[in-house]
Amino acid sequence: MAELAVGKIAFVAAETDAAREAVAALERRYPHTTPDKADIIVAVGGDGTMLETLHRSMERNVPIFGMNLGSVGFLMNRYDVDGLMERLALARPAVVHPLLMEARRVNGEMQKALAINEVSLLRETRQTAKIRIIIDGRVRMEELFCDGVLVATPAGSTAYNLSAHGPIVPLGAPILALTPISAFRPRRWRGALLPHTAVVAFEVLESDKRPVSAVADYTEVREVAEVRVREDRSVSHTLLFDPEQNLSERILKEQFTP
Repeated sequence: MAELAVGKIAFVAAETDAAREAVAALERRYPHTTPDKADIIVAVGGDGTMLETLHRSMERNVPIFGMNLGSVGFLMNRYDVDGLMERLALARPAVVHPLLMEARRVNGEMQKALAINEVSLLRETRQTAKIRIIIDGRVRMEELFCDGVLVATPAGSTAYNLSAHGPIVPLGAPILALTPISAFRPRRWRGALLPHTAVVAFEVLESDKRPVSAVADYTEVREVAEVRVREDRSVSHTLLFDPEQNLSERILKEQFTP
């Protein structure tokens, strides 16, 4: 595989002392610029830092190399101040596409947001949510009683989706994961795998009594009446990984972790 042309680098840090100190050490060692002028962004922190950096650089699709100083770091590489230029030159890219969430609130207001990991619907009160699921214009589940339901991308399938007992989807697979969150009825429904071209619509039933919020990564819309979710292939994100720690390998490894 050909080496990556590194170009100008920018460093961004999570809002922790450890991340700030790590970025300061990197900036003392390597020439750098601002994120808006960079050819590659090095994000230091955890997966939340990576998601925030991806959203901020969405219009430019700047490749992002993550260094883990967070709690999970599934989307990150190991942190090391040494040998960064060599690592960037040998890094392998992984291209991911976000989900587009179109949410209509009870008052009729419309709001859109992009999600790199997942779009989730969550009950707002003690009342169980009651949600109808429509796939490509056809009702597939008349009523789902649950704490919530989510649609995850392959890159996000090891995040909230996995915690909700959803399937892990290999990176690059043209598949979306549809996963219930604490389903009460139908009790044994475990979700579904959908083609990436699917348009998923959720209708919130009895929304006055059972209010539901919709969340696209960290954008929340309260009191929704209807939510449509689809993959937006007009938007691409490029993540960079060390050859021995690429995202496809991590997803495969996760499926064999006790």
